[in-house]
Order: sequence, then structure tokens, then C-alpha cells
Amino acid sequence: MVNRVRTTTGGVLCAILLAASAACTPALNWREVRLDGSGLEAMFPCRPDRHERHVTLAGVSASMQMHVCEAAGLTFAVSLVDVDAPDRVSRAMVELRALAVSNIGATESTVAALQVSGMTPNPQAALLSARGRPVGSERLGLRAAFFSKGLRIFQATVIGAAPTEEAMQPFFAGLRVPA
Repeated sequence: MVNRVRTTTGGVLCAILLAASAACTPALNWREVRLDGSGLEAMFPCRPDRHERHVTLAGVSASMQMHVCEAAGLTFAVSLVDVDAPDRVSRAMVELRALAVSNIGATESTVAALQVSGMTPNPQAALLSARGRPVGSERLGLRAAFFSKGLRIFQATVIGAAPTEEAMQPFFAGLRVPA
């Protein structure tokens, strides 16, 4: 009987230790990332990969850099693109917001004013929240920040089936453009 109790106690202790060690490995392992040559510092919950593609914004073709990673069922991304003239900055931000809403087939969205440390003030800087269902896909939630520094436009995005405030808050709070 004593031997049986010891085995059960040992099994319980082993299960507790395994659960504790799993809890010490967070799904969101936050780290500060300086995006090469972008002038932006961001907090990512995983190591982002860098991609590049061409886009047309404000009537001009431009190269867009994207830094993307996935953690806890969410995609975290920061994109940046340079425009060639100050009068194109606001228009390009509005176009990026419209594309974000369109890409997820948003049926509901809200836009709020945004302030990021070090950004250039712009009335089109905004924090967008949206829910939608892209064709042939599950329902998605999206939060995206749009802001600029000079002629460089940034879009920081979290997207997934069920993004939570706890997962998104450090990402958006960690955005800054050092002087």
C-alpha cells in the first residue's frame, strides 16, 4: 500500500513538473526588433522573416518590405514602403487601410486616431480594427496601425481567428520610430 501511494505521488509530482515547465515556455516570446534600415523599433512575439514585394500606392509603383512571424495562431507583421512625394503620404495610408479591410472581406470595422512615438504627425495615421471572412476562409480579426515618418509609411498588423488584447497590446505598444 505504501509503495502504491509513493508511485501515485511521484506520478502527480511528475505531472505538476511537466505542466510547470510547459507554462515556462510562452507561446508569445516578446523581443525588441530593430527593422534593418527602416528606422522602426517593434516588439515581436517571434523572430520575423523579411519579405519584399512591389505594390502600387498613390499611383506609384514602390517596393514594400514586410517583416512577418506567426505565434499563438496569430500573424504579426510590419510593412514599410517609401513614397516619392509628401503629398502622396496621406493618400497611400488611406489606400493601405482600404486594402487591409478588403483583404479580409471585412463586414465591420472601426478607425481610431493613432500616436506612435517618433512618427510624423498625419491626420490619416490610424488604428484600424476589423472582422471579416475572406472568400473560402474562416472568420478573421485584424488590428492594424498606419503611420509615417517623413516619406516612409508603416503598417503594423495582427491578424488571426481570435486575436486577444493580451496578444496585441505589447505589439502595438512597442512600436516607435527613434529620432
